[in-house]
Amino acid sequence: MSATDATATKLSATWLTRWDPEDQAFWAGGGSTIAWRTLALTTVNLTLAFAAWFMVSALVVRLPQVGYTFSPSQLFWLTAMPGLAGGTLRLVHMFLTPMVGTRHVVSLSTLSLLVPLLGWFFAVQDPNVPYWVLLLLSFFAGLGGGNFSSFMPSTSLFFPKRLLGTALAIQAGIGNLGVSIVQFVTPWIIGVALLGGAAFMGDSQTLVKNGVESQVHLQNAAAVFIPFVVVFGITAWLLLKSVPVKANFGEQFDIFKSRHTWSMTSLYMMTFGGFSGLAATFPLLIKQGFGGFEGAPDPLKWAFWGPLVGSIARVIAGPLSDKLGGARVTQWAGIGMVACTVMVAMNVSPDSLDEFPTFVGWMLALFFFAGIGNASTFKQMPMLFAPRQAAGVIGFTAAIAAYGPFLFGMLFAWAFGAFKAATPVFYGLAVFFAFNVVLNWWMYARRGAANPC
Repeated sequence: MSATDATATKLSATWLTRWDPEDQAFWAGGGSTIAWRTLALTTVNLTLAFAAWFMVSALVVRLPQVGYTFSPSQLFWLTAMPGLAGGTLRLVHMFLTPMVGTRHVVSLSTLSLLVPLLGWFFAVQDPNVPYWVLLLLSFFAGLGGGNFSSFMPSTSLFFPKRLLGTALAIQAGIGNLGVSIVQFVTPWIIGVALLGGAAFMGDSQTLVKNGVESQVHLQNAAAVFIPFVVVFGITAWLLLKSVPVKANFGEQFDIFKSRHTWSMTSLYMMTFGGFSGLAATFPLLIKQGFGGFEGAPDPLKWAFWGPLVGSIARVIAGPLSDKLGGARVTQWAGIGMVACTVMVAMNVSPDSLDEFPTFVGWMLALFFFAGIGNASTFKQMPMLFAPRQAAGVIGFTAAIAAYGPFLFGMLFAWAFGAFKAATPVFYGLAVFFAFNVVLNWWMYARRGAANPC
């Protein structure tokens, strides 16, 4: 790359003047450094976004134990609201990157996470807080869910097609770890007094479990992420630049003319919709299914394993999809999801605690295949569309799939209300997953497909 080209990659405060990752000289002469630095910083911010988005799923199982009197249906509604907000806000975020750029989107949306974090910090300290307030705060947690549909399209613009499967899988997979982090950290962080206890962090709450009382600090679940959000939100503002791929609001609607937008939306609803929906409801599924047995497991000591397995699988499957092709990997992931969902359905209404290991095993396998499919579908989209359109499709499919926590929360609330079990939901999911396996095979994976990807 010439000196002129090198200078052209630098810019004012926000926009790069030139960006051509497919040009090997440009990529080797500085483009690669900018792209990987951007990926690293946006991935950290995306991890924080997922932690804020799924914070409610980690807190909700503790609320009845500290004095909140909510029905199972109300608890599932609390876990569902972040999904409703996340999906809706992603429909907004999908348009933002070509309009305002990576720098503004990443920094400002990261700082917006302070709204739900501070809200829950204060709300969980008072069991008399009205239910509607917690419902509203659950909705605000969806601010973290919205970020995905601008962060991931941004990343798709920074990398050449040959590396997109790897780059997108790294960002999304590590970002998804935010789910596991918040569900793993919450059980032990609420058991300690941070920064001197009540003087700075508020009073403790009395938790009653199996007739035994203990003191906990539920507000810590939110407080521990606040300084990270401030630091990395400001860092994004100072260090990030934006790729000069611009489009106004109206121009971006051209993606809806393609049948591939809709087929990939269905496929991503299977993979990420399944991942996010089950990640949000896994703790309550354990509590509702096995909580009535003597010696019942603590949901939060097990629930984080599902998102962890899925996130790691997504990172691993990215390079695999670059090598083998996204459609082929999606096909095997979908088949695995169908089989695991049927097995979960057969073990989700237990007769004894002895069935718990089997249930968890099949759930983890389901998360594993969903994580693989999350990576492979994001490899398919850039192969089917031009860069700017691919970014839009990634944002839109992610928006629809982000309704997973809301849909799953509503489905499980209905199933437990009508049947006292989640079994019908899992059989229904198996049918939907099977439909997508056939769809992917016909359009992309079979020999002679019109659009192999």
